[in-house]
Amino acid sequence: MMRSSLVMAAGTMVSRVTGFIKVIVLAAALGTQLLGDAYNTAQTIPFIINDLLIGGLMVSVIIPFLVKRRKQDSDGGVRTENRLFTAAVVLLLGITLAAILASQLLITLYASRFTEVQSEVSVYLARFLLAQIFFIGLSGLISAMLNTRDKFGAPVWAPVLNNLVIIATGGLFLLVAGTGKTPETVEPAELTLLGLGTTLGMVLQAAVLTLSLWRTGFRWRPRLDLRGSGLGEALRSAGWMLVYTMMTQLGLLITTNLANAANVASIEAGHNVGAGITAYNYAYQLFQLPYAIIAVSLITVLLPQMSGHAADERWEEVRAGFSRTLRVSALILVPVALAMALYATQVSVLVFARGSTSTADAQNVGTVLAVMSLGLLPFTVFQLMLRVFFAMGDTRTPALISVANVGVHGVLACTAYVVLPPHQAVVGVAGGFMLSFVSGLTIAGVILSKRLGGLDGRRVLGTLLRLHLAAAPSVAAGMGVLWFFEERYGQSLVTNIGAPVAGCVIGALLFLLFARLLRIQELHSALDLVRSRLRR
Repeated sequence: MMRSSLVMAAGTMVSRVTGFIKVIVLAAALGTQLLGDAYNTAQTIPFIINDLLIGGLMVSVIIPFLVKRRKQDSDGGVRTENRLFTAAVVLLLGITLAAILASQLLITLYASRFTEVQSEVSVYLARFLLAQIFFIGLSGLISAMLNTRDKFGAPVWAPVLNNLVIIATGGLFLLVAGTGKTPETVEPAELTLLGLGTTLGMVLQAAVLTLSLWRTGFRWRPRLDLRGSGLGEALRSAGWMLVYTMMTQLGLLITTNLANAANVASIEAGHNVGAGITAYNYAYQLFQLPYAIIAVSLITVLLPQMSGHAADERWEEVRAGFSRTLRVSALILVPVALAMALYATQVSVLVFARGSTSTADAQNVGTVLAVMSLGLLPFTVFQLMLRVFFAMGDTRTPALISVANVGVHGVLACTAYVVLPPHQAVVGVAGGFMLSFVSGLTIAGVILSKRLGGLDGRRVLGTLLRLHLAAAPSVAAGMGVLWFFEERYGQSLVTNIGAPVAGCVIGALLFLLFARLLRIQELHSALDLVRSRLRR
């Protein structure tokens, strides 16, 4: 598990770093105001549609189904995989064509308050970007098939190529169009470059994954004889997964509409700062970096194992896997989340304040990031709990819990939109999103504890408590470092670089010291692993 996780972590880190550069280039090219929102809304919709109709099935239904069939079928699940692949290709083609035809309706659905010109630009881009639906869905299916073969590298390395293509596209846009473009001044040829370049990245990602699957020995032989394959029985359990996914996408619909509306209102009110879905998305990209590198790597490897344990009703192994993954993830995520919250503004200005993104735009991204960072651990715990439910073949409970999540998020987000000034509303929307995971993990934890005979709760809570105690001196030191730099150098480049670097170095040393003093077992295990690797 650790070897596979290290391969995934390395690939995920490179993918996230290149994704990080991609965001920087796009921010410089498009900014975080109206043009940025037009592009990001059009680019978000393909992923929303895929998640709504295909993506959620991969984790909750397809992977456990394939693991089961590979164990039970005499041919190792070959016929089942060919049927599934054929059905997915046909379905994805139909969905993609329908979405492209409905591009104007989709943009209106997610951006009802766009200006007229902004809406036209977003629809134009969507006609290119919605073609990604086919390749996103195909990539997800192939990644699931690779995971059931214990091949975890390609699914995390393939997105690197996608990121590189979009980085090149953003760079070419900067070269051709320059900075400061708005929906009123951007040319159709420049929009075509953005649309085609972005879509090409996803096409190449799917091609790399297809080659990787071919190298495992899979040969696609189209089959439409789905009767008796067992797929229908598996998909019937996806009814609740569809409810869960619909709730998730309803939450995203609320976020996108409120953020887009807030940004238009902010610009109209004279606030020259990006405060919409682009600022939210860029903050979310930074927020997800530690989760994706640490937690996702462990969770992806753990899911097939938990599915096998659950199929054999080895609940003690399921419980142990959950506890171990959570505690190992928290060892890094707790101090990282606190550091991100403390230095969010400095990092965001350092990263984004260039080209079409002003310092004020970047500072607003930092404020959103600070709020999100405080929810990093609840977000991770909730995602891990969902994987336990999925491994048990239960999609009903996550669906019902998601209703509560969306309710909390929707109420808080709408309240923030009404109460806060338009240029600050997106901060409240982000806060509501993070708080929804606190309510979700509370409900999920109670249910899982009853089903599994406990969640190793005393050990988990004890570890989390000690981790936060160990991080407290680091936070105090980090605040002192930030105060020193701001007093001496003000809001300058020296502060934006020096304060996070010095604060994190000092904070890391203090955290390691106090973690050892508090005898946090996970730290000792991690250090022993590192020492054993170095000796080799």
